[in-house]
Amino acid sequence: MNWLLDPDIWASFITLSALEIVLGVDNLVFIALLAGRLPAERQGKARKIGLALALGTRLALLGSIAFIVHLTEPVVSLAGWSFSWRDLVLLGGGSFLMFKGTREIHLRVEGEDEHEPAAGRHPGFVATIIQIVLFDIVFSLDSVITAVGIANEIWVMVAAIVVAMMLMLAASNPLSSFIDRHASVKMLALSFLLLIGTMLMADGLGFHVPRGYVYAAMGFSIMVEALNLLSAKRRRMKRGFLQQKPKTRASLGLAIPPG
Repeated sequence: MNWLLDPDIWASFITLSALEIVLGVDNLVFIALLAGRLPAERQGKARKIGLALALGTRLALLGSIAFIVHLTEPVVSLAGWSFSWRDLVLLGGGSFLMFKGTREIHLRVEGEDEHEPAAGRHPGFVATIIQIVLFDIVFSLDSVITAVGIANEIWVMVAAIVVAMMLMLAASNPLSSFIDRHASVKMLALSFLLLIGTMLMADGLGFHVPRGYVYAAMGFSIMVEALNLLSAKRRRMKRGFLQQKPKTRASLGLAIPPG
């Protein structure tokens, strides 16, 4: 029980938990957007399965740390560039994220997405889960490599990942509902997919982008969008109050001045 009094263990646990939550937000947004294209009654199930698979993938990768270490060694060279398996996974994942984000933005801008439910063109449940699994692997690989670099004890890594995934599971339904209710937030989330895809591809090509810069930019965008939503809500409340005022005067038998 000496670990309870070890400040290094607690520091690594808290730091790693915070990083896993931040890294997991990318995964959570992607899962929410993919599940949002399913019929309403199957979206919650898809999100839960996706997060459960993400947790299982992370724990499975943690159990094979020796294998993870070898994934960072060069396996192929092309035009003077050396790529490891990790680089190839990040390049593939980043490319697909950019494709997916661009396609979803196109559907919403062109208005085609509005007709999909009526035409019965919902994506298949199994196909959606397969996409979630593939990107769980991409996000989990990055997450586990980060964990190995911060903590020395594997049980600390496991505890931090489990805590982060439990918080993500609790936040999945509220976040998905919020994204579905606000078209501008959904577009912002899709733009985040493009940003994350670019970041993954840059990492795969050997150009490491500090995560702090990326998440600071995302945080600033979220703050601006929150102010826009608050402003829009206040305008709706003001319009509702002005529309209600003449009705109140009429109900009291007061004269309503001509408009």
